[in-house]
Amino acid sequence: MQTSVPSLAPCTGSTLGLLFRQVRDAMWARMADELARSGHDLTFSQYITLKKLAEGTAGASDLARAAELNPGAMTRLLDKLETKGMVAREADPSDRRALHIHLTDAGRSIWRDIDQCGMRVRDTALAGLSDHERNTLTALLERVRDNLTSSTD
Repeated sequence: MQTSVPSLAPCTGSTLGLLFRQVRDAMWARMADELARSGHDLTFSQYITLKKLAEGTAGASDLARAAELNPGAMTRLLDKLETKGMVAREADPSDRRALHIHLTDAGRSIWRDIDQCGMRVRDTALAGLSDHERNTLTALLERVRDNLTSSTD
């Protein structure tokens, strides 16, 4: 089934960039609302950090990149999550300067609930799109990202 696309104004770099920013900001705002409605006192950056840790142990620099934070801000964020009992930091036995960060049992339990919040936000964002359209959108966005992040020769 072919979906009709409305006639759009020409896409310039600034309108495309603005649209990406508006989508990102709207997703983040919706996620903050969803977390608050579910009784979780978490920022979007904390959510992203917990999401990354749900995939396995990570280092602080990997978490900072994932959450788009500087190292100092990530340290403060991890301090807060550790105080809440969601994460633990352990020294890397092979590199005394490095830490391994992982979810605690409480962190894994909370992750299961907040992951549902993320799924509800995703479903809201993609409402009205077929599975094919969702897959196409994701593939196109990945290609745009890769185009912009690939090294230029």
